[in-house]
Amino acid sequence: MGGEIIVKISELLGSKVLVIGAGVTGKAVARELEKFGAAVTVTDENLSSSAGDSISTDEALTQQWSFAVVSPGWRIDHPFLEKMRKKGLRLMSEVDLAWDLKCEIRPSQKWIGITGTNGKTTTVELASAMLKAGGLKVTACGNVGDTVIEAVCSGLSFDWLVVELSSFQLEWSQTPHFHSVAILNVADDHTDWHGNFKNYMSAKLKILDRADEAIVNADDGGLVVATQSWHGKKTYFTLNSPKPGELGLVENLLIDRAFVADAEEASVIAELLDVSPSAPHSVSNTFAAAGLALSAGVSHDDIRTAVKNFSPGRHRIETVLESDGITWIDDSKATNPHAAQASLMSQTSVVWIAGGLAKGANMSELVAKTKNRIKVAILIGTDREMIAKELMEQGPEIKIIRVDGTQTDSLMERVVKIAQVEAKSGDCVLLAPACASMDQFISYADRGDQFVQAVRSLVGQS
Repeated sequence: MGGEIIVKISELLGSKVLVIGAGVTGKAVARELEKFGAAVTVTDENLSSSAGDSISTDEALTQQWSFAVVSPGWRIDHPFLEKMRKKGLRLMSEVDLAWDLKCEIRPSQKWIGITGTNGKTTTVELASAMLKAGGLKVTACGNVGDTVIEAVCSGLSFDWLVVELSSFQLEWSQTPHFHSVAILNVADDHTDWHGNFKNYMSAKLKILDRADEAIVNADDGGLVVATQSWHGKKTYFTLNSPKPGELGLVENLLIDRAFVADAEEASVIAELLDVSPSAPHSVSNTFAAAGLALSAGVSHDDIRTAVKNFSPGRHRIETVLESDGITWIDDSKATNPHAAQASLMSQTSVVWIAGGLAKGANMSELVAKTKNRIKVAILIGTDREMIAKELMEQGPEIKIIRVDGTQTDSLMERVVKIAQVEAKSGDCVLLAPACASMDQFISYADRGDQFVQAVRSLVGQS
């Protein structure tokens, strides 16, 4: 099932393939294609001259290629890619290439897809845990764990892949077919890449083009409206009481009224206390994962076992330390306003650490909905003034402190020292930046690690 196969394994031996993008995805594609006998060359904007199997984009334009695989961070309208199209070069994505290889290596393998602005990684990992609890041979891949092409070519013969898909990957995707998909939420993010929110939403909705079944967040009004025209099998999940055909919350129980023999019946998926943390967004993610697992035939008992045993990954609302009545929380993975809002709404009195690269996102709604919970804002990074402006306009009583690193203290050490002074018993010091990290850190994980290290070394010894 899915679109027409573009690349066949028999064509790879001796083919001359250009991999565009020298990051994690590009390197994985190069490694796997070389196993099939392809001659692979990598190019990237940052490569100015030949270096081993890498060449500059200018050099790449002068040569002939069998086809090219484009890493997802490259905009579809990038000038280099436009030039390659004019030369007649066939461009494809890593996800589409992985699907083509899968169709020959393991044609019976089924894919489950997950996208959304926030919660993708947690939901992918939880859905994978649920399928494993049900006895299925599965792995999580995409933006979590291995790349998709590595999972397909691993030799471990997975019957199911649970694939985390970003808007970038979906924008490039043409051929994969999904047994079921989940769209968790869609909020303002990556508009610098997509141009506007409409294009970003359209990229997310592309996951429906080749899906048999969709699990959709009924509490996201914009998403509900946007998916109304899709007429495949659709199951909604909600934090409210579920209607027949939905998953939802009834008092302290997560209830299934969709995957039951009779829509008037209901089955218990889990108790609220089984979900960790039991914050609203975590419960929503659990419903989405459960819907996907139920679509794959996993029982309610096996799903509940997985929920009970599951712990979210690092840097996602992770309690680092509790000292002198102050809770220190690392949510460095909150790289956009929507994610930061979920963190702030889970606390009542916050010393908020925020800032970085906003990626074109608007901070107005975030501040409007959370300003009553913010006591002090410690701002860092390139776009911190976007946050400062909204705080000054909407919450003038909120104390704003701008921080840069010095030669004697790292940035996070300075931030933590200031937070120690500002926070009092009952407060939460929350790193939920609402921005990407690459202006000052290697990644969101590096940002979180530096925060955790500073908290443990400075606060843990106080």
